[in-house]
Amino acid sequence: MSEILKLPTHTDNRGTLTVLEKLLPFGIKRVYYIYNCSDSKRGGHRHKKTIQALICVKGSCVIDCNNGVEKKSVNLDKPDIALILMPEDYHTMHSFSKDAVLLVIASEYYDKDDYIDKDYT
Repeated sequence: MSEILKLPTHTDNRGTLTVLEKLLPFGIKRVYYIYNCSDSKRGGHRHKKTIQALICVKGSCVIDCNNGVEKKSVNLDKPDIALILMPEDYHTMHSFSKDAVLLVIASEYYDKDDYIDKDYT
C-alpha cells in the first residue's frame, strides 16, 4: 500500500531547501509534472511494475489509493511530503488547487503495456 515519506527540509534566513536523496525505494527513470488541471481528474490506473513518488510542490491535490485490500485518500499540500505509490495501487488524482503542481518521479520509463486501467472490484 502507498506510504508517506517526510522529506528532509532545511530553513534559514535564505529560504527553504527540501532534499530528495537516497530516500526513494527505487531508481529514477522518469520525471514529469502535472499542472493547470484544477477541475480535472487524473490517473485512474495502476501498474504492473512502476513505483512512483508524488510530491505536490505547489498548491494541493488529493490522491485516492486502492490496492485491492485497503483504500485511502491522501491530501498532498506540502512540498516536503512524498506519497509513494506501489504498482498495485490503483490511484486517481483530483481536487487540484488552481496553482497545483504535482511532481511525479517514476521507477520505469513510460510503457503503455505497464498500465492497468481496471480498478479492483
